[in-house]
Amino acid sequence: MKYIIHFVCLVVMGSVSPAQTNLEYHLEKDDVFTIKQDAQQIITQNMDGAVHEITNNVNGILEFRVMGEKEGNYEIALRFKDLNMRMTSSIQGELMNVNAKEADEGDMQSMMFNSLLEIPVTMVLAKNGDILKVIGGDSLVGKMAEASGLEDEFSINMMKKSLEKEFGSEALSNSYEQMTYIYPTEDVQVGDTWENEYSGKLNAKNQWTLDAISDTNAEISGSADVIMEVTEPTTTMKLNGAQQTSVITELASGFIKSMTVEGLAEGWTTMVQLGDQEIPTSIKSKVTYQLINK
Repeated sequence: MKYIIHFVCLVVMGSVSPAQTNLEYHLEKDDVFTIKQDAQQIITQNMDGAVHEITNNVNGILEFRVMGEKEGNYEIALRFKDLNMRMTSSIQGELMNVNAKEADEGDMQSMMFNSLLEIPVTMVLAKNGDILKVIGGDSLVGKMAEASGLEDEFSINMMKKSLEKEFGSEALSNSYEQMTYIYPTEDVQVGDTWENEYSGKLNAKNQWTLDAISDTNAEISGSADVIMEVTEPTTTMKLNGAQQTSVITELASGFIKSMTVEGLAEGWTTMVQLGDQEIPTSIKSKVTYQLINK
């Protein structure tokens, strides 16, 4: 009898496997998620022993409002509720300091950034977080260019081309995939890993791990190899590096509660006025996202 009981226990225990979890977005129409974003980027260039450091600080409030589900994907209205940008140079001092909510009619940059507040763009989000497309970025760029106060068509078109690199539909899609594109396509359990990739100015090949799970939250970590390529009319930058991500997400909706992304990339920069000279360049960055209300 003891042998039979022992055998039954082995059979039962052998049939038990760790719980599988379906990690993905589960959103409902009219859900609203408000995210506070803080980002710092330190660019260091070294030329003939002289070091030039540029520090970019960006913080803002983003609203994601679920408009509905279509063909298995979510349509989400993204709005900038606030946006502040400050750029300083170790050589030239402060280069930019803009608070989008405080419009200054005598300041072109102030008026441009103020114009993008509360203007929705539509994001189509797959359930694994891949942003399939963004609609409305071109309209956003148009409003910013109009708010610049420029009048001649050539200058306006040049301004639009510049703004498209940061606020155009493709640029917004690439930028916010860092925050959304974190889930696998299959069920996973604690300790499992999966991979994905997003591109743009920053191309990242990510490996994600489900570190822990509770009744309400999932904890996920990620590591990535990154390639950064920036090409401007007078400047080209090519860097390689790595970044580390830690995320806490809400299981019920799949939306993040908090995320921290830290990266370091190194390479070189060339400038037209310096010919083919390669300037050693590094970029150290840290971005945090925090859900501040739902």
